[in-house]
Amino acid sequence: MKVILLEELRGKGGEGDVVEVSRGFANNYLLKKGIAVKATEGNLKQLELRRKNIAKREEVRIANAESLKAQLEGATFTIKAKVGDEGILFGSVTPQMISDAIKEQKDVEVDRRRIDVRQAIKVVGEHAVEVSIYRDIKAEVKLLVTDEQGVVFGAEAPAEPEAVEEVAEEAAEEAVEEATEEAVEAAEPEAAEE
Repeated sequence: MKVILLEELRGKGGEGDVVEVSRGFANNYLLKKGIAVKATEGNLKQLELRRKNIAKREEVRIANAESLKAQLEGATFTIKAKVGDEGILFGSVTPQMISDAIKEQKDVEVDRRRIDVRQAIKVVGEHAVEVSIYRDIKAEVKLLVTDEQGVVFGAEAPAEPEAVEEVAEEAAEEAVEEATEEAVEAAEPEAAEE
């Protein structure tokens, strides 16, 4: 079924676009919510008359989206979470938590549904997240996930990404050393018995 979108529909198009969707999706969601109208002959004629206004609004939306992208691109946001001994979170960082952090730290509203986490964030450290702003305009932001005291792997939360990697490497080396010592200690009684 062909419909005319009255606003952006993620993955389908923006205001004024004529798109093909399933009849059920159109009737049960798009038409009921006022997101689209049927692409009848009369509605298509009205659309042609409104094209200039739609184009002006689209330019404003794109300019606003580019401005927001400039604010967010490359920015680092800190999220504090409950962390276990090994730097593993109790649960994971959700898009809502990221949205709240952006609002709190940059005073910018971002819909949680527009945040692409890629894979679950379950460890402290730095993570990259993509924010879809409008249509194909996206910004990549960095998250610094720390424990509730602002600590990453037992050290103060560093501001630089290189420092995060350094702390993570040190923690990994310590974990390997501990595991090696435990393995040696476990093997010693067996060697004594022989």
